[in-house]
Amino acid sequence: MNQFAQQTLVSPRTVDTSERATFIMRTYMHLMGAILLFAAIEIFFYQTGLMQTIANAFLSVSWLLVLGGFVVVSWFASRAAMTAESTAAQYAALIGFVIAEALIFVPLLWIAFVSIGPSVINSAAWVTLLGFAGLTGVVFVTRKDFSFLGGILRWAFVVALVMIVAAVIFGFELGTFFSVGMIALAGGAILYDTSNILLHYPEDRYVGAALQLFASVALMFWYVLRLFMSRR
Repeated sequence: MNQFAQQTLVSPRTVDTSERATFIMRTYMHLMGAILLFAAIEIFFYQTGLMQTIANAFLSVSWLLVLGGFVVVSWFASRAAMTAESTAAQYAALIGFVIAEALIFVPLLWIAFVSIGPSVINSAAWVTLLGFAGLTGVVFVTRKDFSFLGGILRWAFVVALVMIVAAVIFGFELGTFFSVGMIALAGGAILYDTSNILLHYPEDRYVGAALQLFASVALMFWYVLRLFMSRR
């Protein structure tokens, strides 16, 4: 679930099983492609030295400006992926969102590299993937409809965003409990997104579905990494 945008979903309906299976396969293939693109961009930034340059640029301006820009990009990308009739526009939205995520991750990854080393990033990535796999398994095994989480998640994301803005303005640390809470929130978003992919999304919106799921996975990775860094 994109934490900054509310998606429009269709009502449950009877669909051909093979069509649904094809849609699900395409969604997860696009999710894998988005994750690989994200990783490739970060590796490129690191190997070319751009990571330090970008991190310094981000850290030299108000984090509210960075966050505000990211919110705008997230909203437009999510909206475009879910409503655009053109497949090219949907892909552009997904790629644009992945690039935006890669950029906003740069300061955190750079600090992790410099202060601890790549091992903490690898550990956070593995924990995120295992958590994602476990939550996905819960939905596919139980086939439970988690769409009731939508309103709760949107409310919780607004509260979290307000807390982040307040922390930036007043200069206080959100701490370990906030990171744990955000990991739980990301887990709820993964349950919600996976349930919608299994039961609700129209079959022609696999790009938008992949974008929403990628946003939730990226959110979990961000806070798992922050949690690991805070324990070193």
